[in-house]
Amino acid sequence: MVANVLLVEDEKRMRQVIVMQLSDLDLNIFEAVDGKQAIDIFENETIHLVITDLKLPKINGMEVLNFIKEKDPETPVLIITAYGSIENAVKAIQKGAFDYVTKPFKEERLLLSVKKALKISRLTYEVRHLRQQIEDRYTFENIVGDSPSICDALKLAGSVSNTDTTVLITGESGTGKELLSRATHINSPRSSGPFLTVNCAAIPSTLLEAELFGYEKGAFTGAHKRTKGKFEIAAGGTIFLDEIGDMKLDVQAKILRILETREFERLGGAKTVKADVRIIAATNKKLEEMVEEKLFREDLFYRINVFPVHIPSLRERKEDIPKLSKHFILEFSKAFGRKPPELSDKAINKLKQYPWKGNIRELKNVLERAMILSKGSQITSHHVLLNEAQEKAFEQINMDRLIPMIIHDHGLSLDDLESYCINYAMKTLNNNVSKAARFLGLSRATLRYRLEKMNE
Repeated sequence: MVANVLLVEDEKRMRQVIVMQLSDLDLNIFEAVDGKQAIDIFENETIHLVITDLKLPKINGMEVLNFIKEKDPETPVLIITAYGSIENAVKAIQKGAFDYVTKPFKEERLLLSVKKALKISRLTYEVRHLRQQIEDRYTFENIVGDSPSICDALKLAGSVSNTDTTVLITGESGTGKELLSRATHINSPRSSGPFLTVNCAAIPSTLLEAELFGYEKGAFTGAHKRTKGKFEIAAGGTIFLDEIGDMKLDVQAKILRILETREFERLGGAKTVKADVRIIAATNKKLEEMVEEKLFREDLFYRINVFPVHIPSLRERKEDIPKLSKHFILEFSKAFGRKPPELSDKAINKLKQYPWKGNIRELKNVLERAMILSKGSQITSHHVLLNEAQEKAFEQINMDRLIPMIIHDHGLSLDDLESYCINYAMKTLNNNVSKAARFLGLSRATLRYRLEKMNE
């Protein structure tokens, strides 16, 4: 990228010297002879670095610096000053100037300072660009769907986003709980702060506490130095506790304390640390039932359930499938560098008839596979490869006839039916918990919980 440099110097000879000394760098240099002209150029051009003398006609260099720092604080400003005016250059540094060089200056000194300033400017631009991409991707507008159920969820999330209120997002796996939580953060007053995700189901309980709260040197074997936890690192931002229903009771107690006092201690430490974070939690479990079974703290449940938002399953919003499919096809087309193919009517109907146990995540995977298989301008039903076992079962079983038979004719309760399904899956798959969980459309942790519940 060619950098745009604004050079502000009223002495023509000095401008020529500076331009010549910078000629080996890949720069586009805008020249201004006074502060007023410099401000006009800065307002109308994208400038990556400003080099300015302090003594200027009309508007002096200090005023130019103040204007630039007010308009764009991240643009580096390099001050040129006479040897006898170093005191003013120091004042400029205090007001946000990147560096200063004194006249007469050596070419190496100027080049070194310019290179450093441009490096910082480039990194700042890249960070800003990446942040903008993230914000664009995770806005509420990018959560695709027009169905009443998803619109209700978006309205709720939008109304709570500009507060510091704790949010509990519920919904099945693959519905987009993290996507909604990121959008809530980005549209909040904490958007400039970090957004950290902690998957409570993926981290063993013994490690989760250290991950969240940090630890002091010597707190346990292997703790060789003080380490900050997520609650310290996320200061000023948001921490997303995904699958909070899998969190053990001892860790739940510490989360409750943070919500009540905004304080905690690192493992092995006595110093109280402030927790300046917003908590957004998510779960695919029914926490009310877990509270009744003493598997989740009642006081914590009421603390995190201040503002509940439920994301519907894809089965509950099938009218959104065509729009979601088009969205994913556009994404994959950009990634694959090809023109987006059309979805045939038969392909859309096939997608609408499927039960989607994996929700939007499963739909995205199916469409990625279809994109790879389709070579032409259309994705047909032959390119849409679904889980045949689920598809056939869904097509062949008339649930309206089957459910009355199970409940009325055989007298099975919901618990009996659940136990029968779990036992069947475990027996069929040789007691392999992972395979049985996938077969039943559950997470491994959820199946383990239900097995323990059955054996009580």
